[in-house]
Amino acid sequence: MDIQDAQRESRSVYIGGFWGQLVSSVIWLASAALGTWGSPKASILTIVMAGFFIFPLTQLMLRLSGRRASLSRENPFNNLGMQVAFVLPFSMLLLVPVGLYNLNWFFPALMVLLGAHYLPFATLYGMRMFLFLAGILIAAGVLIAHYFSGTFSLGAWVAGLALFVFAWIGRAIAVGEASAPSTHYYSSPDSSLGGKRD
Repeated sequence: MDIQDAQRESRSVYIGGFWGQLVSSVIWLASAALGTWGSPKASILTIVMAGFFIFPLTQLMLRLSGRRASLSRENPFNNLGMQVAFVLPFSMLLLVPVGLYNLNWFFPALMVLLGAHYLPFATLYGMRMFLFLAGILIAAGVLIAHYFSGTFSLGAWVAGLALFVFAWIGRAIAVGEASAPSTHYYSSPDSSLGGKRD
């Protein structure tokens, strides 16, 4: 299996990352709501604890929708997907000193970590969309920390909405590609994809 085939299978199986980002957006928005109308402690516990269930919930949603929930054994990105999945949980240890120094930096810092986590997705899926999502999360996290850190949950709202929007963008790309007639020249709705298939 070559790289383009591996990326195309990733887009097809995971619907351009749709369910993973949608589940993540729900968790971020729930945490944002708790941070706004509840307490910071409840908000942080929600996003940290629920974050561990993003992968199994994504798998569940894929299966409930009647789709395959994993890549083929021949796909060279199987290991990359697993490695990427561990990046965010391990890097979240950095949030402990950040939160102790300034609690309102918790979500902006988590946005930066999440953005960095999404960078390898551009290769995993073969979609530039994830570079834009990563850039938005990182830039917004830095800006909120520097200029809008007077409120605790703003970063959670911004990240949750960004994930929600990009979930549907990814789905549109994957569904559009799946419904497009196959030709000798491989083309994709995403501008980063494409190339001659010999």
